[in-house]
Amino acid sequence: MCGFAGFIDTNRAQTAPELAAVARAMNSTIANRGPDDSGEWADAEAGVVLGFRRLAIIDLSPAGHQPMRSASGRYVIVFNGEVYNFRTIRAELEQLASPPSFRGHSDTEVILAAIEEWGLEHSVKKFIGMFAFALWDRRDRLLHLVRDRVGVKPLYYGRSGATFLFGSELKALRVHPAFRAEIDRNALALYMRHSYIPAPHTIYRRFMKLPAGMIATLNCNVDAPRDPILKQYWSAKAVAESGVRNRFKGTEREAIDELDALVRDSVGLRAIADVPLGVFLSGGIDSSVVAAALQAQSSSAVKTFTIGFAEDEYNEAPHAKEIARHLGTAHTELYVTASQARDVIPQLPTLFDEPFADSSQIPTYLVSQLARRYVTVSLSGDGGDELFGGYVRYFLGPKLWNKLRRLPLPVRAAASKFIHALSEETLGNILKTLSPITPRSLSQRHLTNKVRSFGDLLASRSSDAIYLGLVSAWRDPNALVIGSAPADSALTDASYRPEIDDFAERMMYFDLVTYLPDELLVKMDRASMGVSLEAREPLLDHRLIEFAWRLPLDLKIRDGEGKSILKKVLDRYVPRPLVDRPKMGFGVPIEPWLRGPLREWADELLDGERIRREGFLNPAPIVERWQEHRTGRRAWQSSLWNVIVFQQWLEAQSTCSPVARETAPHSSFAVGDLSP
Repeated sequence: MCGFAGFIDTNRAQTAPELAAVARAMNSTIANRGPDDSGEWADAEAGVVLGFRRLAIIDLSPAGHQPMRSASGRYVIVFNGEVYNFRTIRAELEQLASPPSFRGHSDTEVILAAIEEWGLEHSVKKFIGMFAFALWDRRDRLLHLVRDRVGVKPLYYGRSGATFLFGSELKALRVHPAFRAEIDRNALALYMRHSYIPAPHTIYRRFMKLPAGMIATLNCNVDAPRDPILKQYWSAKAVAESGVRNRFKGTEREAIDELDALVRDSVGLRAIADVPLGVFLSGGIDSSVVAAALQAQSSSAVKTFTIGFAEDEYNEAPHAKEIARHLGTAHTELYVTASQARDVIPQLPTLFDEPFADSSQIPTYLVSQLARRYVTVSLSGDGGDELFGGYVRYFLGPKLWNKLRRLPLPVRAAASKFIHALSEETLGNILKTLSPITPRSLSQRHLTNKVRSFGDLLASRSSDAIYLGLVSAWRDPNALVIGSAPADSALTDASYRPEIDDFAERMMYFDLVTYLPDELLVKMDRASMGVSLEAREPLLDHRLIEFAWRLPLDLKIRDGEGKSILKKVLDRYVPRPLVDRPKMGFGVPIEPWLRGPLREWADELLDGERIRREGFLNPAPIVERWQEHRTGRRAWQSSLWNVIVFQQWLEAQSTCSPVARETAPHSSFAVGDLSP
């Protein structure tokens, strides 16, 4: 796990040392991604500069140093991530009539040898892993940017005038003198809806996220600036559509056997490292499957980690401890106070260098911090919900739509208006009369909020509109963001829409291409790399994804519960009573914090006059919701947290220094040549 940044300056007015100095400054901003080594490489004639920060995981020797040149000298690469099957690919290369010679045993060197032998696209299709890399072809003067199939590793790019910039994080691009930090209001509106900014957008105009499964190629043989050409080498849409057309034909037992084998193989590959390795263990299904599969293949106790909270509603530590005891792992838990969790909040603009409002980023950072005390690599259970139907919306959404669509739209629209017209007092009195038949687990306030949310969905015109409503913090974000216009994402761009009839499976697909890469994986990447920890996601092996999409839906969602087949795999390792409990999630109590210890801070950020002066957001609905939340009339924590995080991020951008200082413990520079 590493980080890189680079640029192409078509003015070519600087010397190689001057170009490298800029790259060094860019990469100093992401030193946390690679504290072990750094390097720069520049080709002044072409105006191409590559910079790298290394977190040494495989081949800790200088033979793994980057930027790395291929054996022939044609290619130079900076590579972030891991190709887990590099040993198999190396063995295949060594069987050739003219095998390549290897200086060390890093996966980076194997990547370059594969590309020299088979070409870029053919090689990438062989790779099993998580990766983002920039590859400079010195012979053909082409820059290739490549991102893994699912989007585990980040890659940003864009142009400012004659300069093309690219890198692992936006903060590195910001340091370049040519960068212009202009906020994209359309992207800001997307953020206000989703709590994250979906690819290909970023918070800045003219800068993009490279979508997952893509190769972007920039031709540098022409003087006039051009945009890179994008080519998709792996498509989640094609995988999903093929899966529903070609269902698994075996028995349920055969499906469980195959899934078990795939999980074990994926986990085994991700256990390859030359540094200590562990597992994030929450006690839920996904992380327990990963921990169990790893422990089953390990001759010693696997290190597992969890954090706990005093609030029972957010505390998974006791469940994780029971799972760890059964599996026999070397378990470490840390109970953190609410004050310790809140202390992370000021770091968020630096960790996530565009607005990002999933409050579970806080415990994710804390558990990463805990794990980093003992290991350099930790496996996670990300992906289980999206692949095996774990979210409540997958089974409640279809039920809701099946009932709603029987009613004429005008009737539903009128009912929606009626619910919203009710005062809090009137609605509260109605719900009090229904209290004998409502679930005891729901307080009246929570029940009121659910009724309000139901009212929002009543007027939906389609099942996909239901889904969009379910994942929206602000339902009309373009009315909130001044000067914004609707911008396409995978949820609204027709080219992304899969030919899948089942509503639940369509939701799973949309989560796979939006929520997973742009929210969950961003959260894990920034939180873990913030403490120089490599996180690996075994359940997102592309072979496992392709198999999961072939499974009939009733093997995933059964009797109103998700992940049925994954639970049956886990049954082989862990007794069901240890994991048979309601899904808890991994969050912090933002709702009461905003009324208590964070209230003064939130008051300042949500001040209507301040928001009006800044000129990005319409203050009226924000002030109204903040007043309702403060008084306890309604719980608006999700939509308000989006605004608060943006306000905090905006404040941080206005105070950050435009000059990056060198913080690298080690740095090297080469002009037109590279040595290990």
